[in-house]
Amino acid sequence: MKKYKNIVVGCGLAGAVMANKLANELNETVLVVDRKNHLAGTCYDYKNEYGITVHKYGPHIFRTNSKEIWQFLSQYTQWYPFMHKVLGVVDGIEIPIPFNLNSLRKVFPTQLANTLENKLIQTFGFNKKIPILELRRTEDKDLQFLAEYIYNKVFLGYTLKQWDYTPEQLDPSVTGSVPVYISRDDRYFQEKYQAIPRLGYTKMFENMLNHPLIEVKLETDFLNIKETVAWERLIYTGPIEEFFGYKYGKLPYRSLDIKIETFDTDKFQNAPVVNYPENYDFTRIAEYKYFLNEKSDKTTLSFEYPENFEVGKNDRIYPILNEANQAIYNRYAADAQKMPNTYFIGRLGAYRYYDMNRTIANAFETFNIIKNKR
Repeated sequence: MKKYKNIVVGCGLAGAVMANKLANELNETVLVVDRKNHLAGTCYDYKNEYGITVHKYGPHIFRTNSKEIWQFLSQYTQWYPFMHKVLGVVDGIEIPIPFNLNSLRKVFPTQLANTLENKLIQTFGFNKKIPILELRRTEDKDLQFLAEYIYNKVFLGYTLKQWDYTPEQLDPSVTGSVPVYISRDDRYFQEKYQAIPRLGYTKMFENMLNHPLIEVKLETDFLNIKETVAWERLIYTGPIEEFFGYKYGKLPYRSLDIKIETFDTDKFQNAPVVNYPENYDFTRIAEYKYFLNEKSDKTTLSFEYPENFEVGKNDRIYPILNEANQAIYNRYAADAQKMPNTYFIGRLGAYRYYDMNRTIANAFETFNIIKNKR
């Protein structure tokens, strides 16, 4: 039986960061196992036959305000600076998403837009982000009108497609992730550092895991090999409920059926991502040549059709955060706390709707706990 100091289950962002830090900073052996046939989890990308870098699981734009996280990743990639902009088709008009003061002026007549803009700034201030459910609680009649318009035209249809729940049925951290922005800033994100790995996410992961103390086994299910290997410490980034044999029941997730198509045209749409809250069964279309400014006489798109996760059919991508599901998770988390030298991290291990930045922060926090125990 081969023995490792650490086994990391999952080769996505949380697992790769942990493996890297355990090997580089603690000089410990690490076995990384993953069921998939590739590195990088849902960050995985590849260059297709037309020279376009495609994100297999949907578009990923890295952003952070943390200099520590930025510098850590910068050891393993050169960056292509990228300020992400998203459009949404509302009443047949393309408007900036998140809904902001520029969006306001695209959908309303000038006089009404002036009134609404002035009231927004007077009530909430300029350059402020307001969750839609908070805006709906306003007592001003004009702002109530605006809130209902944004809720119905921008949030409700998209949320129902994405989550199969209304905004009110989800944890505020979900609906608050795309607020109404009282600003003229059309960027989707406002973090200090925003970029895409110049040679792709997969190459960044390869560099991160290129260490003599790290061994990677793909197409390997931890549950199938755990009796044949030994370890002192386990880092588990897979679904926590599966680890415990679903003893308290299944945790629900949303998944995506992503259709990738190439069109015989130079350009398909006016932004890297266009959302469709009112039309079609897909939520958004991503056009990948925008992201690294790649030149091709073709263009490759992905159409995202949200669906429920089913074992053996698709991937767990988005934990569905609400009170009932949190209660189930809490029971698993209580059992996890009783397990020595075992850590559950990442979007699936912690059952949290983490973006890439927060996933890395979660790995850093866990690593520091381990380091301080030595």
